[in-house]
Amino acid sequence: MSAPGAAPAAPRILCIAGSPRRHGNSEQLLDAFVDGVAAAGGEPVMLPVVEAGVTPCRGCNACSRTGRCIVSDGMDVVYDRLDTAEAIAIASPVYFATVPAVLKALYDRCQPYWARRYVLGEPAAAVKRPGALLVVGGGGDPFGTACVITVTRSVFAVLGVEATEVLEVVGPDAAADIRSHQEDLRRASDIGRGLVGEVLARRF
Repeated sequence: MSAPGAAPAAPRILCIAGSPRRHGNSEQLLDAFVDGVAAAGGEPVMLPVVEAGVTPCRGCNACSRTGRCIVSDGMDVVYDRLDTAEAIAIASPVYFATVPAVLKALYDRCQPYWARRYVLGEPAAAVKRPGALLVVGGGGDPFGTACVITVTRSVFAVLGVEATEVLEVVGPDAAADIRSHQEDLRRASDIGRGLVGEVLARRF
């Protein structure tokens, strides 16, 4: 919290790159989002999930007793970033109609948030945080992108995040293909700007 008379702290936006491949189409779309956040005065916090060291959930249900995960790994840092972010954006490619394994591992490790609310009875936050989802699919899967959106909304719900913006880009496949989608890149930047505005509006 800012000291009396001090300028408000910049909105802290957690930006999760969900691909196992660094700097591919979905991360480049996220980069455009980050540019928008920075231009609007926000503080983007980048998290490439492939480098986070998150191992899969064990399904042990220990978090239903304690509200915390018993596995100590890179997710410890991720929990802190999830807790301190005022908004969250996730960029993901489409792998067999859903998110890649590295991102799904992070999603599954959010089980402690579910346990705290639905097993241990902790109250939900009075005001949800805004969130954004950026999805890039090559377009060859007949089942589309719906599962990516559904599973992410489910995780957002237990994190107390409302997906205020969802951007789906269908077509890019090779690593540089997103560059031909300039309108989508501009849209991602606009979403970044808008999310900063959402945070500021919800502070008051």
